Amino acid sequence: MDIAAIFTTAFLVGLSGAMMPGPLLAVTVGETVRRGFWAGPLIVLGHALLELFLVALLVLGLAAVLAGAKVKIAIGIVGGLFLLYFGWGMARDAVKGRVSLDLSGMGDLPGPDGKAGRGMHPLAAGILVSLSNPYWSMWWATVGLLYITQALRSGNLGIASFYTGHILSDLAWYVLVSAAVAGGRRYINQKVYNGVLAVCGIFILGLGVYFIRDAILNLM
Repeated sequence: MDIAAIFTTAFLVGLSGAMMPGPLLAVTVGETVRRGFWAGPLIVLGHALLELFLVALLVLGLAAVLAGAKVKIAIGIVGGLFLLYFGWGMARDAVKGRVSLDLSGMGDLPGPDGKAGRGMHPLAAGILVSLSNPYWSMWWATVGLLYITQALRSGNLGIASFYTGHILSDLAWYVLVSAAVAGGRRYINQKVYNGVLAVCGIFILGLGVYFIRDAILNLM
């Protein structure tokens, strides 16, 4: 597989994965409604930094560890608990009206109360939400490893092409999502705004329950 093929297929496969509903999409929508357009790219940046680190580890032979049954169970339980915490906080704040539709000062990335610095930064959210998703680890231990094996045949340039294509697919999709959500904020009143956050929170809660349940069944 040549460099162009590695880049193109990595982009297309990554795009198909990015477009599937999951915790990262829910968090991107929720945080974009809270903070504005730049929350989306910052979440992707956190996601990209984590995946850069993982690619380096996979090249060094971590895939066999990630594929272990005990590791998958541990990731499922810990990741599910994190998703429960994150989703519960988002849904609770929306129901109790702790978030405001006043999203002025986007350059400072204000928190739910309009003050900069409160709550999880989108960069950290991109890292932790990705890390908490068991299917993210499974994808990298299977499909990701396969691509890395192919890319390594072309050396460092092959790895760079794979990583660039994969991350650009995430960036393209989530920037589009952020732009669509941020562009629609002018048409969203406080009730709709809280509703969007509540739905995102409930969706993340459901994923957390599913991941924990799956881990427990595997443990049994």
